[in-house]
Amino acid sequence: MSAIEFPEEDHESPLELPVFGGSGVGQGRVRSAFRYGRGDADDIEPPVASLDKARQIRQRAEQVDPDQVDHAQPAAPANPMDWELVAQLRAEVSRRLSDRMGDAQWSVERREDEGRDLIGALLDERAAEALARRAEADSLAQQEALAKAVFDAVFGLGRLQPLVDDERAENILISGCDRVIVEHADGTLWPGDAVAETDKELEEFIAFLAERSPNPRSFTRSQPSLNLTLPDGSRLAAALDTARISVVIRRHRIRQVTLAELVEWGSITETMADFLQAAVRAGLSIVVAGGQGAGKTTFLRALCAAIDPSEVLGTFESEYELFLHEMPEQHHMVFPWEAREGSGERGANGRSAGSRTTAEQIRSSFRFRLDRQILGEILGPEVWSMVKLMESGPGSLSTTHAASAAKTMRKLVTCAMEAGPNMNEEAVAAKLADSIDLVVQLGCDIVKGPQGSAGRKVRYVSEVLQITPGERPRGYGMNQVFRRVPGQCGVAHTRPDDLMVDLIGAGFDLDRFEHERLANRPEAAS
Repeated sequence: MSAIEFPEEDHESPLELPVFGGSGVGQGRVRSAFRYGRGDADDIEPPVASLDKARQIRQRAEQVDPDQVDHAQPAAPANPMDWELVAQLRAEVSRRLSDRMGDAQWSVERREDEGRDLIGALLDERAAEALARRAEADSLAQQEALAKAVFDAVFGLGRLQPLVDDERAENILISGCDRVIVEHADGTLWPGDAVAETDKELEEFIAFLAERSPNPRSFTRSQPSLNLTLPDGSRLAAALDTARISVVIRRHRIRQVTLAELVEWGSITETMADFLQAAVRAGLSIVVAGGQGAGKTTFLRALCAAIDPSEVLGTFESEYELFLHEMPEQHHMVFPWEAREGSGERGANGRSAGSRTTAEQIRSSFRFRLDRQILGEILGPEVWSMVKLMESGPGSLSTTHAASAAKTMRKLVTCAMEAGPNMNEEAVAAKLADSIDLVVQLGCDIVKGPQGSAGRKVRYVSEVLQITPGERPRGYGMNQVFRRVPGQCGVAHTRPDDLMVDLIGAGFDLDRFEHERLANRPEAAS
């Protein structure tokens, strides 16, 4: 077993390290305020700097001085961590913590505080042993790193924790324990360190995370797919039915956002923000669509921010991602539902005891006096849950994956057809047309800097479609309210006359819309 050594002249006890709240010799053990921060969305630089003029987004992005933006690859640590030693210390801390707890039920906060004490005591012991044997020691930085690694191994995400803590990271892609790619918010890709010694070790750790989550889930060879919300709100997806274990972590860098901020970031124009705010307040039903990584969840949060704070909301998600229930100053009352897998053996219906589907939760929610219902994501037959919500009350909001606004409707029809062999396509399309008022389509581009240097990821709304009942065979009509213009986000195109009374009543500025629409006609541009 390896020994840890500490500098005799600087720190007689590891408890004096900053990570344990030490403040000097002679003060004894101080209970630490040690926390690993999750970051503050307000401190994160938005995708594009100041943006009133949407037409200039790309021009500004091309003028970004790469020397002024931190696109550097994360530096490799000078002294790689001894993960075998971390595993040994983790096991010992876990054993001592279990002995100390006995049969008591401690809060998470107390377990972490007691764990810090135990880590400090264990490092004390190992430091004394190392100094007695060789009078040699690790550097302060190495001691600090080891303390953090042990804490993360016991209470956090282990070797995944540094990746999740990196505020530059947006997506963490893992294909096997030693093939790791980190995508930064600017769209650049960087190699990451191995997150386990073997694929089996990574598999067991992901299964451990799933089992100890507030909504426990299984991750086994018989249940090889996992979707999980991590403690910081990041979304983890894992699979065992691939060549090697596959894991993707999506960090939600911006949790609280408004339409006004999207204007500042260049994602929408002021006219579109005004239109969408009025649409939400008028109780129109909206589907937000886009490709993977286009920012659908963030945009849905911005739409939700336009809802009157006094409205009672219900959110329905397979895994929590919206977190509206954690924003009481913005939404006074939110009932959040999250699908549950259940546990134990499967019954005659093939389901585990205690499992709850989104459809069942929506049925239960009708007793909760909700003013508005929000469905996190539509991937398949749950489109019927969206329809039920939109028929039950005004202003329901949802998201789905689609490459264009027109394809969104075709995708939703396909999803509805998956519900059974007796579905009639025309009837399904007509039902969707009766339920959906607007489709908001998102786009995402990587704009490179000079000489191909790293640029910025630019997210924007490319178009907004009004959905209306239509003639056969399609069953629905589409009116392009905002259309994409090369080099900028969507601009006003066609006035939705049959929605005007409700929109104007909700504060829509028709004169601004008409001004932008006329200014962006082809003949006006020429």
